[in-house]
Amino acid sequence: MRRKKMLLVWGIFVSLVLIPGCAPFVENNTIEDIAPVTFWSISKGEEGKIKMSTLVPPLVNEPKSLLTLEVDLLKQGGKDFNLRYYRELKVGQLRYFLIHEELAKQGIIQLINTLLTDYDVSQRMYLVIVKGNFDDYINRQAKKQENLDYYLYRMLRHYERKNQGEMTIVNLHEYKNKLFSPYSDPVLPVFKVANDNFTYEGTAFFSNDKLLETVTSTEDQIFQLLDNDHYLKFFPIPELDVVIGDLRSRVTVDLDKTLSQVTINVKLNGLIEEYQGDKNLYNGNELMQLHQEIETELEMKTTDLIKKMQELKVDPLQIGTHTLSPFTKPISEKVWLAAWEKAEIKVNYQLYFEALQNTENNY
Repeated sequence: MRRKKMLLVWGIFVSLVLIPGCAPFVENNTIEDIAPVTFWSISKGEEGKIKMSTLVPPLVNEPKSLLTLEVDLLKQGGKDFNLRYYRELKVGQLRYFLIHEELAKQGIIQLINTLLTDYDVSQRMYLVIVKGNFDDYINRQAKKQENLDYYLYRMLRHYERKNQGEMTIVNLHEYKNKLFSPYSDPVLPVFKVANDNFTYEGTAFFSNDKLLETVTSTEDQIFQLLDNDHYLKFFPIPELDVVIGDLRSRVTVDLDKTLSQVTINVKLNGLIEEYQGDKNLYNGNELMQLHQEIETELEMKTTDLIKKMQELKVDPLQIGTHTLSPFTKPISEKVWLAAWEKAEIKVNYQLYFEALQNTENNY
């Protein structure tokens, strides 16, 4: 009887240990003792160190201050922040991670691995590349704009959820998938800090974990149509004095068996939002001529963008996945990149624009 009771007590103890949240070793914290961290900003420090910054306290009606320190390791920085602040900083609410452009060019694999192995860090955390001095910007703006760190997070979240097609938004999970998958190279959004402005600059192409180049303006808009959201609210083409809008793209890629030619077909639906050129858009023939000029312009600029990817030996569009088939052995990523670098590129656009007015001729 006594033996059965001992087994019963031991079984209850083991069950409590196995139930999540009932581990025998717990952290005793009260709400007043802890503060969630909204972001970490990482840049190059002195003598090979990394410079870490965060804003405290988040979402509390107290004067905010920027904590900055130089450390050798990311987790060391997280620990040392607590030695400089009266609350314990928890990374469970870490919503975005800003990496300075210079550091990204050297490679960020160690930072990414540290974040991935931390169970407290959400895979939904956004990754952002920053140009300029973000610490100076946040120091100035935090005094003018309350809860600035939270509003930056809301901006990233808005453009991710609504698929606005205005900017590239990437979280930790998406970056990791492209980083560790063959036939793909990751991308990240780039924001530029200038005086009191924090503005979207474009999309950074990575080879493995190193930033190679950032595409901006027209090239970035084409990238949004080819890969990111397949949508653009507005696409200005100053060379043709036209703005096309509400664009939705359907992209198909054809790769020949010899890997020597890539054909990219883009079907584009939208409408002409504004035109300041010399053509009379009430005339069907002149409207058709403008459509053809837009097609030619987009084909030329898209071809230039793809050739830039070839020169950089990156494949953010994951065209290499078209080499896979169920009955053949996959080629190595090295073989694909060698073929990709030399492949002939052919781009075709087909425009389906809604008519905004009656024209003299039907076409």
